[in-house]
Amino acid sequence: MPGPSMRELLDDAAHGRFPAVDGGWTCISPWRSDVGAIVAFTGHAYIAVPSELAPALERLEIDGYGGAHAPSVVSTLAGPDGWIDSLDVVLVLGAAGRQRSSMRLIERHDLADHPRAVFARRVRDEVVVLGSELADESVLTLSRGLGGLPEIGIETNGRTDAVEMILAGAALAPSGATITASVAPGNARALRTFLKAGFCPVASVQLFQRATHSPGLPTAGGV
Repeated sequence: MPGPSMRELLDDAAHGRFPAVDGGWTCISPWRSDVGAIVAFTGHAYIAVPSELAPALERLEIDGYGGAHAPSVVSTLAGPDGWIDSLDVVLVLGAAGRQRSSMRLIERHDLADHPRAVFARRVRDEVVVLGSELADESVLTLSRGLGGLPEIGIETNGRTDAVEMILAGAALAPSGATITASVAPGNARALRTFLKAGFCPVASVQLFQRATHSPGLPTAGGV
């Protein structure tokens, strides 16, 4: 398939380099075989699907000014029995933007069945479930997500310092890597928290899977 990889696009966005604002769209290869995605930057959208779905795109009304996220587009790509995630904001944190944290995170096997962890394992790889040394239910997942880049998801108990938790999670990501997060637009508290941790909004994303049924799981980024 033509076009850059999603990893390259998000790495570029983390450094302030964005696609041309031309109203167009580009079909690219997915970074995971069982997960498709529509990712829209300002004025240009990218649709990550297997090659066998590419012909269907030409029959759809798609544009880079918001049309790529039309319900008719994602429902066609997912199919009648497919699962469609919510529309999320994509945030990135470049290596230069990482900050120190006073919090120490440890792997929390007791939180392996937390809804955030269950959802992460469905659409991401190499998921590690982390939490503080305190025996509370706040959880952070660090995984290989959008474009194969490190991705953070979080849900706190309301008492844990969510910003510090995000900073601590980011410190555990591979050195020099762009870190991503996906947050529902209506979750304003989570958006503010990720912004305070140095993340920057760069795009929107909607994931989907064909031939599966929606489990009603939450999207990542809850605080």
